[in-house]
Amino acid sequence: MKPENRMSHNESTAPTPVPSLPCVSRRQFVIHGSLATVAILLAGCVSGGPTSPGSVSLTLTVSDYPALANVGGVAYVTSGNNPLAVVRTGSDTFDVVSRICPHAGGTVNSNGNGFTCPVHGARFADSGTWAGGQPTSNLTSYSAQYDAGTGILTIG
Repeated sequence: MKPENRMSHNESTAPTPVPSLPCVSRRQFVIHGSLATVAILLAGCVSGGPTSPGSVSLTLTVSDYPALANVGGVAYVTSGNNPLAVVRTGSDTFDVVSRICPHAGGTVNSNGNGFTCPVHGARFADSGTWAGGQPTSNLTSYSAQYDAGTGILTIG
């Protein structure tokens, strides 16, 4: 008979070394975690994010936009970094809305009778009012004054 290599309960093997990790105290962990949380919350409160269009000040000559020659026409313009849709609603009236979806910040596109967000399918009327799909608030609208004598539309 061959003797077996068995260890008794009193024998032990040398433990495998464990790599040392930097030690962080509970206090340091709570402080750093709190600071990170505050930073994230503050970042969400800053205006001008993707779902929060900025202020607009724009003057345009309506005749420069052939789509606005008829009632129901839509022209896309930009003021700063703000994509806008200008909709002719009457002979001398216009609606101006931001093309930034308030839900996820996608840029809405015309769908023939309003706008649709390509990100999640929210639909909006030409006036910017939410009309279906992903529930969200209305598109941001801007005031518009039209001078029929000069053909100038002032937005903002």
